[in-house]
Amino acid sequence: MNLHEQLGALEVGVAQLIQAVVAPQAQNIPETPAANAASEASAPQAEQVAPTAAQASEDTPIQEAVAEEKPTLSIGRPAQNVITMTIAGKTVSLHPEQVGQLIEELANARASMTPEPPMGVPAGWRFASTRNPVMAVQKQSNGDRLLIVRHTGHGWVPFTFSPANVIQMYALLTQR
Repeated sequence: MNLHEQLGALEVGVAQLIQAVVAPQAQNIPETPAANAASEASAPQAEQVAPTAAQASEDTPIQEAVAEEKPTLSIGRPAQNVITMTIAGKTVSLHPEQVGQLIEELANARASMTPEPPMGVPAGWRFASTRNPVMAVQKQSNGDRLLIVRHTGHGWVPFTFSPANVIQMYALLTQR
């Protein structure tokens, strides 16, 4: 997978992160007219917020929130060991350790989301594979095996296998 494909794959994964970070911030815009005026002066694209329940109970008509365009994400690679991410006009440079931390946080968050990734390999799926990765194995108290594999892009990736899955994996790896 070339650099542009890798950046495209990262861009797709981070799009959900943008939604998770920027959407809650838009909902936290102050609700008083004076505060809204101050916020609109510093952020002209600020979303209008519906009145609070207390304001609505005073027979104030509830205004619909004006939908604004989703923030855009741009990813660049100005140097081999730097990735820049621009979200909604704000640019951040990430170094290898920070990219690793972002990948780990995204993977941990994704593991708890639904729907799960598809059970089959999607057609056209792009990936970077690691040939002959470094591995570590630990036996768990319940008989399971923890296999930790070092991927050059994802870092250390853990998998837990039941004894039956270990036998199945052995059969898959040794069949001709």
